[in-house]
Amino acid sequence: MSGGLRDMEKERETLQAWKERVGQELDRVVAFWMEHSHDQQHGGFFTCLGRDGRVYDDLKYVWLQGRQVWMYCYLYRKFERFRLPELLDSAKAGGEFLLRYARVAPPGKKCAFVLTRDGRPVKVQRTIFSECFYTMAMNELWRVTGEAHYQTEAVEMMDQIVHWVREDPSGLGRPQLPGAPASESMAVPMMLLNLVEQLGESDEELVGNYAELGDWCARRILQHVQRDGQAVLENVSEDGEELPGCLGRHQNPGHALEAGWFLLRHAIRKDDPELRAHVVDKFLFLPFRSGWDPDHGGLFYFQDVDGLCPTQLEWAMKLWWPHSEAMIAFLMGYSDSGDPALLHLFYQVAEYTFRQFRDPEYGEWFGYLNRDGRVVLTIKGGPFKGFFHVPRCLAMCEEMLGALLSRLAPVSAPSAGSLTAVPAHQGAE
Repeated sequence: MSGGLRDMEKERETLQAWKERVGQELDRVVAFWMEHSHDQQHGGFFTCLGRDGRVYDDLKYVWLQGRQVWMYCYLYRKFERFRLPELLDSAKAGGEFLLRYARVAPPGKKCAFVLTRDGRPVKVQRTIFSECFYTMAMNELWRVTGEAHYQTEAVEMMDQIVHWVREDPSGLGRPQLPGAPASESMAVPMMLLNLVEQLGESDEELVGNYAELGDWCARRILQHVQRDGQAVLENVSEDGEELPGCLGRHQNPGHALEAGWFLLRHAIRKDDPELRAHVVDKFLFLPFRSGWDPDHGGLFYFQDVDGLCPTQLEWAMKLWWPHSEAMIAFLMGYSDSGDPALLHLFYQVAEYTFRQFRDPEYGEWFGYLNRDGRVVLTIKGGPFKGFFHVPRCLAMCEEMLGALLSRLAPVSAPSAGSLTAVPAHQGAE
């Protein structure tokens, strides 16, 4: 066997091993949440789960309810082994819970952030994020059930979110204070772009309806590349300029990487090779170079672009979701470009993530580590961590690894080529 064929066989074996490892972990994570999170009495899900799955608080966070409905439906739709009646029934029960209780004052669209176990509103946030995940849940429920009222809910809520973001934010309840800078967080156009991709994936009419919005979101995200292209900043002014002070210097490597794969997916759909290359350079390589801890490994949670001490107490912690997003971003980047440096980064992040976050005893992943990688909080879920980032990462990586393996020619073929010889965007899709 020639050196090239040996290399290809080794590559195939490594990809296959990671596919099996990721798939097995996805099974364990799904089993943990199916066993511990279902509220059989009121519908919806418990997300405040201790290490062993015990419920330590029965409050329900609307964005996590929406995420779990979406995730269950995605798994049911995409994976034969998850086409389980219990999974679909639980997703529908979660969706009905959202329909009944998520909105604070129907027919108004504003959703609560926190509900009691039986659905009474506790707290409202002056943001769009509960509504965004409500939209994702309803759209995905429509896809797996075919019931039109779910899609009607999704499109109507999407229209409301776009109105708040682009026309009139007063409905969010956030006062316009004279000293507050006119700033834009990268999270807002990111989430809107994600919704454009979500709603447009199975509806050509909506693809056309949201085409301009998708391009607008991409332009707004790209404005966060600052310092002559050498930094991605979390907050910029509304006209795309750097802001003064801590707000302007703030960096979130995990968010930049997540924005990277959102943008890359958008660029692949538009068949824009220039944008694809720009995204890989500025939203994949750049955040990793600045955000990876050279001493202990893992991604810093927050950074200051000038190297000053961040003011957030958790800035040096290692959290589950940035590493989940990094795994998706680097594997998608490699699937699209064939650049072996991106595959190397996927392996590097995945090895760290599986070693440090995974709980071999009880299942699922820990969410919060200190800088040197020791577990700080043993909880498996809470107000911010639910059934979303970990299973989304594992599911998407399993799909992409399978696509990569299918593109590798058999090693016995005399004309066997490399991954880069195949139209790369097929794997990312």
